[in-house]
Amino acid sequence: MTPEMANAFAAIRAEYGADSLARVERMLEPGGSERHPSQKAAKWILPGLSPTPWHDPYVHAELAPVVSALEADHRAIKEELNFAWAERREVFSDYEHYLTRQDNWQALYLFRGGGLVAESATTAPTAYRVVKETAVDTDKICPLLECHFSTLLPGAVIDPHCDLWNFSINLHLAVDIPDGCSITVAGQTRSWEEGKCLLFDYSFEHEARNLGIRPRTCLLIDLWHPETTLPERRALVALITGIRRSMGEG
Repeated sequence: MTPEMANAFAAIRAEYGADSLARVERMLEPGGSERHPSQKAAKWILPGLSPTPWHDPYVHAELAPVVSALEADHRAIKEELNFAWAERREVFSDYEHYLTRQDNWQALYLFRGGGLVAESATTAPTAYRVVKETAVDTDKICPLLECHFSTLLPGAVIDPHCDLWNFSINLHLAVDIPDGCSITVAGQTRSWEEGKCLLFDYSFEHEARNLGIRPRTCLLIDLWHPETTLPERRALVALITGIRRSMGEG
């Protein structure tokens, strides 16, 4: 831990109490914390979070307003997305997942690098507004990650993988879903229902596929896991930001 990280942790403990970061500190101990077999490839597992691959999108009071707003505005979000895909394809880019680029996996970013992507306010104004009002302005989005439209072209497959940690959680709004699309998390396969949200812990091994005949698009938002606390979130931002800087990532 760098001096900057240590100072940030000390300030948080001074404000919230000596035990406020106990779980974060346990996560950083040699050997880490116990984990589900399907989380074996995740780098960090914050102990004490429910080891649940799939979550009911409405069960967490903190996240339910985000889900409700996205689902309520699904029709407008889909219309704007389809217009952008047809008329402004240049705003989409190949998605890079842990330095692996997939040209059959396209992304249009609304939030990235710790802030909203201003250009997307004109490309996808409804989604931009909902994400800003319900997730960004309320600090529910994990600033370490992102929000983007994720478009899988026909035949595209996302290979099985675990994401880096369990202290954020992945929300999918099913924007435009052809037949033949599915996602598997910890061995359980589900399909998206257009206009509805799925919520899952992506520290568990997961994979996705589009075996349909047209693109599949979801709006993905990385939200704080609702079982994390405010001091833990502040410490985790300081920790991961410091690690990224030490690796020359900004």
